[in-house]
Amino acid sequence: MSGLPSLKGLQAFDAAARKGSFAAAAEELSVSPAAISQLIRGLEDQIGRKLFHRVRRSVIPTEAGLEVLPRLSAAFEELRGVSRQLKGSGGQARLTLSVPPSVATGWLATRIGAFLAEHDPVDLAIRGEEDPVAFERETIDVRMSYGRFHYREHESEVVATDWAFPACAPDFLARHGPLETAHDLLRLPLIHTDWGPAAAAYPTWDQWFEAASLAPPRRASRRITANSSNAAIDLAVSGLGVALCQGFFAARYLETGLLVRPLAQGLALRHPYCLTVPDRSARRPIVTAFKAWFREACLGAVEQAKN
Repeated sequence: MSGLPSLKGLQAFDAAARKGSFAAAAEELSVSPAAISQLIRGLEDQIGRKLFHRVRRSVIPTEAGLEVLPRLSAAFEELRGVSRQLKGSGGQARLTLSVPPSVATGWLATRIGAFLAEHDPVDLAIRGEEDPVAFERETIDVRMSYGRFHYREHESEVVATDWAFPACAPDFLARHGPLETAHDLLRLPLIHTDWGPAAAAYPTWDQWFEAASLAPPRRASRRITANSSNAAIDLAVSGLGVALCQGFFAARYLETGLLVRPLAQGLALRHPYCLTVPDRSARRPIVTAFKAWFREACLGAVEQAKN
């Protein structure tokens, strides 16, 4: 190889790796898919390495491509920031967050305003999605995951371990209370959460009763099962029963009085919530600031759940 690689070829490679196809890269760069293919082929010939596996209509970076992609993506992001600054936009910071869907629509949506108030202006993108996520293709800066086992190729740090506890609507408690001991729950309709066979373990009512030294009820007056923490909370807010609520998601309902905790006993989740940040984003000031704010906000919600 002689000389520097083609800048247009590098740009085509970056776009195709992020978008997952030559067609999507072509749309982003306002050229034809054939032009993207030609630029990639020329870049591969120039450097003597294959950069993509072609899988039907999609493309996946090879190991050689993945090796250079983080630095290349960071370089193009820096260039875009310079461009914005030259155009008078003040070099506005960009932050792409990826979180579980229940966090995106519940807990985070009600709290992210506090972060923005301190760090505006920020171009913020929040992606609600399940693991695993495509860090490079979607240019994700920070990923929140339940458990440490998703991204061993990146640095992940534990943020907090959440708790689950009984909660119900105030009018439900007025109708069925007082609830003074775990035994009082045996006669009430309980709301269960089933995340499905692919999900990591989540505390169950059976485990909660066992922790309270009681045998789980064989038959409840009514059993309702939801497939997400937020859905279980919504059912409890509607007065349909007592839910085993997760602290992150129940916090705002407790703060506003839509939910109350009839009993203090809780169960720690089996796995912690973790933050994963790719190397290309680790040193960005906006990412560092968000991690610090997010950690404090999560710990605050967990402390409320434990008490």
